[in-house]
Amino acid sequence: MATVRPLDLLKVDHLFSDEERDIAAAVREFVDERVRPNVADWFEEGTVDLGLMKDAGALGLLGMHLEGYGCAGTNAVSYGLACLELEAGDSGVRSMVSVQGSLAMFAIWKFGSEEQKQAWLPRMAAGDAIGCFGLTEPDFGSNPAGMRTRARRDGDEWVLDGTKMWITNGSVADVAVVWARVADGGDDDGIRGFVVPTDTEGFSAPKIGKKLSLRASITSELVLEGVRLPADAVLPEVKTLRGPLSCLSEARFGIVWGALGAARDCLETAISYAATREIFDRPLAAFQLTQAKLADMTLELQKGFLLALHLGRLKDAGQLDPRQVSLGKLNNVREALAIARECRTILGANGITLEYPVIRHAANLESVLTYEGTTEVHQLVIGQALTGESAFS
Repeated sequence: MATVRPLDLLKVDHLFSDEERDIAAAVREFVDERVRPNVADWFEEGTVDLGLMKDAGALGLLGMHLEGYGCAGTNAVSYGLACLELEAGDSGVRSMVSVQGSLAMFAIWKFGSEEQKQAWLPRMAAGDAIGCFGLTEPDFGSNPAGMRTRARRDGDEWVLDGTKMWITNGSVADVAVVWARVADGGDDDGIRGFVVPTDTEGFSAPKIGKKLSLRASITSELVLEGVRLPADAVLPEVKTLRGPLSCLSEARFGIVWGALGAARDCLETAISYAATREIFDRPLAAFQLTQAKLADMTLELQKGFLLALHLGRLKDAGQLDPRQVSLGKLNNVREALAIARECRTILGANGITLEYPVIRHAANLESVLTYEGTTEVHQLVIGQALTGESAFS
């Protein structure tokens, strides 16, 4: 009997435009050529080929959903499909692209001055400059309002002191968007964003090692010790936590789609393996329990895909609520991790080797589950929407 791929079962291809399908196909080809042949070695060695950023820039992936300044200006669904295909290669690769476009570039694009946009966005879109986003601190992850990083005026300059943690791209970035608290009683009071060239004196970004997840990605600490910046380094268009939180919502939207890519890759690997693995003189795929696992996983993958598509259409219509993004992130990452773990059982002992992508995806998804908002945070966001009561404090 003829077989179908998991995401082809519902025949949703007609729900996408020709451009959206072409973008997905182009990113899939990019991943097949540049990521899949190398990612197991990157993961094992705890490194990644930074040349991917220029290649992604040449393809138009960096800041692809932003308008102007060398950005492609695609719609949200196209960006989501790109994230899905990138994460089918590896969550770390998708994270590099996501941090560049949806955090660092988006912050400058949304809240920066025209001079800041012109100085950085075209270079970042091309992959000639790498960006990172400094919000999370060692003691303040889920509660960014408690940040201890401080910025103060000193004449016509700003001085920043503080520490940021778990920063993707930090050690290799050319520019960091750093969020700090200003509390000097003046007009600048609040949470302010700063565009910090990483060669500024007092700035350092030691790499975080010994990770067992997102190993094909650079993760760093940012240390700011008397970092002195000109007056025009501050992002002028925001003075509250709304700034960094809106950037996180952009990144979470990509995660809603990206996690599906990891799940799809695990499921397709498990189906292929089960078809060729002989056990008790029959293909593993011929056993009822195996088919039950595959059917249940395909169902959850399809449901997550339809949820992501619905959120993408809402975003393109200007109607997406951040609480809806929480729904998508909570469901899709949780189900993707469950799919990766179940696929590992189908592969048996082979499921723990880097010869197959399943254990790598499962390890990566452990990080995706908790970054950009933990499961518990998104549950409380949804709970507050349903009850009108905040359980955060």
